[in-house]
Amino acid sequence: MSDAWVLGRARELIATVQRTDRAEQFRVAETLDDLLTETRRRGEPVLVAQLLRAAALARLVTRGLADDAEPLLDEMLTHTKRHGLALLRADAHALRGRLLVLREQEDSALTEIARALALLDDLPAPEVHYGRRMWDRLLSSALNDCWIVLNQLGVYEAAEEVIARAHQAIRDSAGPHEITLQLMNRVKMLLGWGLRLERVGRDEDASEKFRTAASMTIAVEAPFAESLFPRRPGIPAVEQVGVLAAALALATPAAAHVDRLRRLVAEQGYPHEKLLVTIALSRCLVADGRRTEATEALLDARHTEAEDTSQPSMRLNLIRELTNAALPDEPSPEREATGLLTDYASALEGELWSMRESQIATLNTRREHERLSAEHGAITQQAMQDPLTGLPNRRALDERLRTLATSTSSEPLSVALVDLDGFKDVNDQHSHAEGDAVLRVVASTLRDALRSDDIVARYGGDEFVILLPGAPRSAATQALTRAVRAVSSLPRHLSHGVTLSVGLVCLRAQESAEEVLSRADAAMYQAKRRGGDQITSSLSEEDGAVGGDAPDAPDTAEERRGATHSQGADPAAAPGMHP
Repeated sequence: MSDAWVLGRARELIATVQRTDRAEQFRVAETLDDLLTETRRRGEPVLVAQLLRAAALARLVTRGLADDAEPLLDEMLTHTKRHGLALLRADAHALRGRLLVLREQEDSALTEIARALALLDDLPAPEVHYGRRMWDRLLSSALNDCWIVLNQLGVYEAAEEVIARAHQAIRDSAGPHEITLQLMNRVKMLLGWGLRLERVGRDEDASEKFRTAASMTIAVEAPFAESLFPRRPGIPAVEQVGVLAAALALATPAAAHVDRLRRLVAEQGYPHEKLLVTIALSRCLVADGRRTEATEALLDARHTEAEDTSQPSMRLNLIRELTNAALPDEPSPEREATGLLTDYASALEGELWSMRESQIATLNTRREHERLSAEHGAITQQAMQDPLTGLPNRRALDERLRTLATSTSSEPLSVALVDLDGFKDVNDQHSHAEGDAVLRVVASTLRDALRSDDIVARYGGDEFVILLPGAPRSAATQALTRAVRAVSSLPRHLSHGVTLSVGLVCLRAQESAEEVLSRADAAMYQAKRRGGDQITSSLSEEDGAVGGDAPDAPDTAEERRGATHSQGADPAAAPGMHP
C-alpha cells in the first residue's frame, strides 16, 4: 500500500461513515484504526496526522463513540505540535471543539475554534513537501471542521466567513467531492440560518436564505454524481440527500415534496440533516392542511433525536416548529390561552439573539488573544533558539540544565560536550556558507540518532551539548555511539568528512551547570587528543554521578589524569539501550 493509497482509502471511509448504518460505522472505525497502525509504523508525520484525524472523525459522527475520539485528538495535537504541522494542529483544535459541543460545553468549544482560527490566520506559506493541491485540501478540511462547530452553535455570520475561506482554498484545485461537500455545507448553513432568523421575526431575511439554498441544489447535481459520497447512480442528488430536498421544500412548502421528504426522513442521512428534513416535511404537511400528521412527524423526530446534543440551535427550531404546528389556525380559546407563553418565548428569543451576538464578539476576542499569544510564544522561542540549526541555544541550555539538575526524575543525568573534528578545514577550504550547511546537517543527525527525551543544544561555534536525562553512563554511551557513527557515516558531500569528539560525564549531587560542563569539556579534549571520532568519559572522583556507575576513584592526580578512557564503539558493550 502506497502512502497515497492509504490516504485515498481513508478519505473514502470518512465519506462512507457519514451516511451508513451503525454497524457499518463501527467497521469503518476499525478499518481506519488498522490504517492508522500502519501509518504509525511508517512514521511519515503528515500521513500519521491525517489518519489520526480520520480515525477521530469516524468516532465523532458515530453515536456512542464520541468519547473514544478524545485520546486520538490528544495524540493529534501532540504529534502536530512536535512536528510543526500548524495546519493539521488547527484541525485538531477544530475537532476538539466538535467533541465539546457533543458534551454540551459550548463555551469551551468556542475557545477551541478561536485557537484553530488563530493558527489558520497566521499560517506560513505552503511547504514544498505538501504539494499545492494537498495543502489546499488540508486547509479546506480544517476550515470546514471549524465551520461545522460554528454552524452547530448557530453563530452563522462567523460560519459564513469560514466556509467562504474554505471555498477560496480549493477554488483552483477542487475535485468533485470537495465541490459537493462545500455546496451541501452551504445549503445546510443557509437553512439553519433562515430558521434562526424566523425565530426573531425576520421572515423576509429568512425567505431569502431559503431561496438561495434552493438555488444551490441545482449546482450540486453534477459534482455529486462523481463524488466519494455513497449514492445510487443515475438518481438525482435531491432524491438522495435530505438537506437538498429540505432546501426546495422550505423555499416553497407544498404537498409535492411530502413523499420525497417522508422517504428521506426514514433513510440513513448525513449528520445533522434529519431535523432539517423533518421541519421541511412538517411545513409541507401544514401547507396541505395535514396539521396532525405534521405534529406527529415532529414529535417522532423529537423522540428519536432526544439524545443528539450536536445541534442545540436546531433542537430549539424543532420545538418552535412543533408549537406552531400544534396550534389551530383559527382563533380559539386554546390559541388565546397560549398568547402569554408565546410572548414569553418571543422575549426569550430576543435574549438568545443577543447572546448569539455576544458569542460572535467572544469568538473574535479569543481569536485575537490566541493570535497574539502565538506571536509572543514565537518571539520567546526565537530568543531561546539557535537561528542556524534550530536547536536550543546557550540560554535555553542553561535553563534546561538547571531544571534537570534539581529534578529527581531525571537522575542519573549524563552530560556530553561534542566538538566537530576537521570543521576548521571546511571553512578554510570551502566557505563559511558550506560550514553552516555542515552544522545544520550534523544538528539534524544528532537529533535523529539520540533518544526522544535527550536534549541537543548548540553551545557555540562547532560545539554542541547533549543532555541525557535518566541515562546512566552505559545507556548514554550507547546513545552517543549511535550519534558518532551516524555523523561519520554521512555522505562526504554533506559532511565534508567531519567527525565527532565527545566528552561524557555524569552530573553529581550539588554540582553547578558550569562545573559539569567544564568537566565535559575536559573529557572532550581527551577525545580530541586521542584522534577524535570517539567518546571519552572521565571516571574521576568528581564524576561520581548521582545514580551513576563509576568505579572507585583513583587516589592520585596522576592516576586521575590517566583514568579517562576511550569508550568502545560496540553497542553490545553499552547495555540499557533506549530506542
